[in-house]
Amino acid sequence: MFELFKIGFISVSLLDIIDIALVTFIFYKLYSVIRGTIAAQIFYGLVIVLILSFFAQAANFKALGWLLKLISDIWVIAFIILFQPEIRRLLVLVGRSPFFKMFIKSDESGLADVITETAFELSQHQHGALIIIVKSAGIRGVSETGEIINARVSKSLLRSIFFPRSPLHDGAVIIRNDMIEAARCTLPLSSIMNVDGVSLGMRHRAGLGISEQADVLSVIVSEETGSISIAESGRLKRGLSKEALRNYLSNSLKASGEKSLRGLFEQVNKAKT
Repeated sequence: MFELFKIGFISVSLLDIIDIALVTFIFYKLYSVIRGTIAAQIFYGLVIVLILSFFAQAANFKALGWLLKLISDIWVIAFIILFQPEIRRLLVLVGRSPFFKMFIKSDESGLADVITETAFELSQHQHGALIIIVKSAGIRGVSETGEIINARVSKSLLRSIFFPRSPLHDGAVIIRNDMIEAARCTLPLSSIMNVDGVSLGMRHRAGLGISEQADVLSVIVSEETGSISIAESGRLKRGLSKEALRNYLSNSLKASGEKSLRGLFEQVNKAKT
């Protein structure tokens, strides 16, 4: 590998810089997960031992290097055994990374089922709801108008949010991937006042309005009638049955996932050419 520069007796190449950057990133992510826990104290000690071991080997201190390497090997094993929950949490965060989700089949049917069941339970009680599902690019500006939640989607949580006496029930819930990003969000209103001769309320105009400006699905539950509608690409479908809503969500989310994967492969092919 082409040598970039030397620090004393140490030669530094581009591969070395990439290697150091990757190790630094891994240590940073590990620290961010265990920060504030008792594991952080042992983590500090392990880092110190590893640094000392590196300098001992670089200075060719064979006996000291062997001793520090032995300590670090034992320390790593103890670290893994004692702090399994923190390591498991780190692996979960890695698995939820958008980069890795491009290569893993996402649970579109699971999300569609949760949204469908929630919508129809809210409909039976005539509790109004506005659920925005982000398909591609995020809508951070909209999310920031509400309360940031960042919690995994569940029927119980959605029902709690849209309970009429909940302080978060007004406004929209933003869902990205399988996470509730924010609640009580303010959406832009559509200029369309009626569809098929039926006047639209504020909730329907808001759901339609965001679908005109972003690649999202808007699931709308009417507080007055309990009917369920869905808006996408500036078009509103009203009076959906339970099975129709489930199929629509599943097909739309599946198509969105396939489109994102094709876009990634196209970018890779362009980079190669």
